[in-house]
Amino acid sequence: MKVTQVRVEAHPLTLTRPIGDANDPVGQWHQRQLVIALDTDEGLVGYAVAVPGCLGVLPVFADVVIGKDPAGVRGLWEAMVGRAFKAGVNGMTRVAIAALDVALWDLKAQANSEPLWRTLGATASSVPVYASGIEMPLGDAELVEYYRRQSTHGISFGKIKVGRDREDDLRRLRLAAQALAESGKPVRLAVDANEYWSAKTAIPWVRALEQEHPLVWVEEPCPRRDVRALARVSAGVDAAVAAGENLNLVDEFLPLLLGGAVDVVQVGIQTTGISGALRVAETAAGFGLPVATVNCPGHVIAHLAAVLPNHLALEVLDAGEDALLEVDHTLGDGHLKLGSRPGHGVRPRAGLPVTDVLPRTGAAVLPGRGPGAGLLPPGFTPRSRTTGRITDHTTGCITDHTRD
Repeated sequence: MKVTQVRVEAHPLTLTRPIGDANDPVGQWHQRQLVIALDTDEGLVGYAVAVPGCLGVLPVFADVVIGKDPAGVRGLWEAMVGRAFKAGVNGMTRVAIAALDVALWDLKAQANSEPLWRTLGATASSVPVYASGIEMPLGDAELVEYYRRQSTHGISFGKIKVGRDREDDLRRLRLAAQALAESGKPVRLAVDANEYWSAKTAIPWVRALEQEHPLVWVEEPCPRRDVRALARVSAGVDAAVAAGENLNLVDEFLPLLLGGAVDVVQVGIQTTGISGALRVAETAAGFGLPVATVNCPGHVIAHLAAVLPNHLALEVLDAGEDALLEVDHTLGDGHLKLGSRPGHGVRPRAGLPVTDVLPRTGAAVLPGRGPGAGLLPPGFTPRSRTTGRITDHTTGCITDHTRD
């Protein structure tokens, strides 16, 4: 089986309520979802959902996968990351790579006639979850209603956005705990400051919150790459420090891991896809650290969570973000239960109107990192330039996604 073309469609989405954090307390109601489809010569289609902003770089990485067998998804992921070497795997580049990686895994599992969690090697399809509201724009009554609704799914673990007003945070933490207690289970809480604090601000603030309710973790209390600040917070509060949702490859996580700056490692689709998240999760396991998975459209990352022995909980959001999708999972007893549909089970809804078909435009080819870079000791001479094929990328250009 080979990928024959990459198709894209963008669709507007209005959420059922605004979502926002300390950086955006008013919140956002509207999104545009980019549906990416990988067609194959055997009629199977792999899907992923991303943000339309990645379209500008998508052709660069689509060129890597077109004409290739999805069975080699991890090798194709390596090739895409290698192509991004000069520019770096950041911003919309990582979004594009992640989306293509997810769609390739979808195809690989479909070709195996099994759900993705089984292709990844999991023996069970049930994943523990925690309720995340991204709820800073909500009033008290709305906040209570949200977490009370999550408690009806047996969820007793919730995460609250904090960071702008300590008294508000204490009150909202109390209200969320009361609502989640209706699950009939012991309540666990985490908080998320979305990089809003310095260490000097974070430590007394978190200590005050811990007086109200013990915290499983405080998420991104300081900027994502500030190893010293995150390590200070970890040493200064009882809660674990969770970080990583905005980092990409293993090399970005290593300073935090080596510096004792993270206690719970976060991975998600944005960790450069399922392949990238798997690599980071395995690295975290080598440091003896647990992993928490980050919410994404259709909870696709749950398939990876199911196979991780060091997995704590999957973030689930309920704000109408999956209104355009058909999913193959259910929530109950504090877990997400993945289905048995081949692939990852997330598809655009049947009959979804095409409001904006984005053109498959050309893009310059990036040369990527040279073969063997970083692998060979100094002074080692690889095969002769006269016997190996050398490709001149200086004038290369993708003119169309489709190949014969």
